[in-house]
Amino acid sequence: MSNAMLQTEIPGLELIHRGKVRETYEVDDRHLLLVATDRLSAFDVVFDQPIPDKGAVLTRLSAWWFEQLAGLGRSHFVSADPADLPEPARDPSLADRSMLVRRARRVDAECVVRGYLAGSGWAEYQRAGTVCGMPLPAGLREADRLPEPIFTPSTKAEVGHDENISTAQLADMVGADLARQLEERSIALYVEGARRAESVGLILADTKFEFGFIDDELAVIDEVLTPDSSRFWDGEAYAPGSSPQSFDKQFVRDFVAATGWNKEPPAPTLPDDVIRGTRDRYVAAYERLTGRTWEATA
Repeated sequence: MSNAMLQTEIPGLELIHRGKVRETYEVDDRHLLLVATDRLSAFDVVFDQPIPDKGAVLTRLSAWWFEQLAGLGRSHFVSADPADLPEPARDPSLADRSMLVRRARRVDAECVVRGYLAGSGWAEYQRAGTVCGMPLPAGLREADRLPEPIFTPSTKAEVGHDENISTAQLADMVGADLARQLEERSIALYVEGARRAESVGLILADTKFEFGFIDDELAVIDEVLTPDSSRFWDGEAYAPGSSPQSFDKQFVRDFVAATGWNKEPPAPTLPDDVIRGTRDRYVAAYERLTGRTWEATA
């Protein structure tokens, strides 16, 4: 198993933002370098322990998806080829987790699409028969497929928890026309991602996207359809009425929920088997989706 990386420093490049998982460096007036660390965030809290190989999985899988989904509209992705990266980032320990992207003016909203009833959506449905305030048919079970994918945006919090908002609230925030574009693009990306996942025996239960403007054109940014931003289930083991076997952070969520953690910092300490199991699930998602064998380079 490769060495894990909690934080990066790249001599010669200016760090302009350190997020929960990704660190952003300035390349020039048109480009940024996104570096995915091995930090783990769950319930919007960053854990002290890294998940080995996680950042590299996120970068390689996002790069693969950006290329697969290029026909659905613009993205900020330029290249993940080490030869295209700024020279200071070509070291194997950095290159494997780094992506050159275009600068974008970010839309401050998380664009969530749900195709199945799970997670916080299931909890709300049990209480109120709704998901993010949207009424759903009665009698649905945990992990049931929804009649059609639903768009459930949320705020994007740099610190603390994101909060679900209605599409009407999103329209108030960004304007009705942009809100409609965000919904249409998000659902189109989800539908195509779900189709491709299904072809390799995976179910894309839900996911979230981020968008920004590049040259006044709406573009998908950050990451796409990774185990950090999505809930992937094993199609063969799928059985509505329980929480299906997953290839994402649910393994960690289930563990910390059982500890009685209140979802506020500090995060609980993860045992070695949870760290190893999470890493293995991320790698398995990459291999299943791309058809490529995982080989860590650093």
